[in-house]
Amino acid sequence: MRIRRILAAVIATAALTGLGLTGAATATAATATATTATATSPAESPTPGECEKGGGMVDRATNTCKGGTFDGQMVD
Repeated sequence: MRIRRILAAVIATAALTGLGLTGAATATAATATATTATATSPAESPTPGECEKGGGMVDRATNTCKGGTFDGQMVD
């Protein structure tokens, strides 16, 4: 009877540890994907939507992004 309880505890611990590692790996992969998807290299111009998502506003007179992440960059 004691052995069954110990074995059940070991299996439960292993299962919970496995879920924790899987969850951490998924969260890390999701973060890496999100960072890669929203990052724009300096050679590329942001779209108006990216400018606004980055906290800026599109200045239509000069076609640039004012404020935020893409401040001063030409908008596509």
